[in-house]
Amino acid sequence: MTDNADPILLIYSTFATLEEAKACGQALVERRLAACVNILPGMVSVYEWQGALDSDEEVVMIVKTRAGIVEETRSALAAIHPYDTPAILTLATEDVNAPYAGWLREQTMPGAAT
Repeated sequence: MTDNADPILLIYSTFATLEEAKACGQALVERRLAACVNILPGMVSVYEWQGALDSDEEVVMIVKTRAGIVEETRSALAAIHPYDTPAILTLATEDVNAPYAGWLREQTMPGAAT
């Protein structure tokens, strides 16, 4: 049984390579900290780092999780992320269709059937 009051959240993060994003995403799904991750290669980031303007191609990862485990998910992501200072941003969802929300909650429960 799932807790329907546990809101669905998204975590946005970026990676240098597709392989790094896949490895992190797989670890989160295997640990049931995410029901699914979306990985979007080909993003260009422009930023200032250590006093210099820089630009790099990066990969975006969007983690689909729930509020009840978001801190554990963020901590796990930070621990396995290859960046020294990773972007880990939690985003609230305004509305999620009930069948998908139910599936997501089931997938992020310990011992859920695979």
